[in-house]
Amino acid sequence: MASVGVLHPGEMGAAVAAVARGDVWWAPEGRSEATAARARDAGLRPAPLPELLGRCDVLISICPPHAALDVAAACAGYRGVYCDANAISPDSMSRVAGLVAGDVVDGGIVGGPPRMPGTRFYLSGGAAGEIGALFAGTVLEPVVIGDEIGAASALKLCYAAWTKGSAALLLTVAEAAERLGLGEALRAEWERSQPGLAEQLASAARAADAKGWRWVAEMREIESTLLAAGLPGGYHGAAAETFEQR
Repeated sequence: MASVGVLHPGEMGAAVAAVARGDVWWAPEGRSEATAARARDAGLRPAPLPELLGRCDVLISICPPHAALDVAAACAGYRGVYCDANAISPDSMSRVAGLVAGDVVDGGIVGGPPRMPGTRFYLSGGAAGEIGALFAGTVLEPVVIGDEIGAASALKLCYAAWTKGSAALLLTVAEAAERLGLGEALRAEWERSQPGLAEQLASAARAADAKGWRWVAEMREIESTLLAAGLPGGYHGAAAETFEQR
């Protein structure tokens, strides 16, 4: 049975850890009591990071995008299978790969914390199948899309470019109408010509208020990805500013 370390058990990380096959560990140094509670609820075993690096066959990094490189740097020299499952650009993923000595797997999670079927874990890299095997038959569906580091990250960000990017656009448009004194008139027109849009706005606002702080760096990573592909990236830079204001 594989020994798996999860860095770190936030809402997504704890849910992923709870369904992984194997003995699952986490590093409690510097983490909050809320994180510790999630780790306990998920059945994770605590160990100092140096011990975790020595005992775990696999490490899975699941953290806010802005912390991905710091987490990888803290694991420099690790020689097991290191999976970065964060919402980062292919370029950032390449930088992560340069920090870890072992096999590196690129991961991208599409969907919410896996407590029921419907969330997919996209994986790429030479050892992607090893990560996929940890979740085979669980509510988190592994999908291996190739050997190229950066492919899974690119897919995740292209997906999020629409889902979270369109939410940012909707929030910005609604706020503009309010500031121009036309909020009620716009909502009335939406009811006539765009049924359901008001509900989408309310959902976008709830999500941004709860998680928008995490999405700021993700929008920057999307901007970088689009620019690297020779496409305009400015909109997602603006989307980052929208989420910063929540």
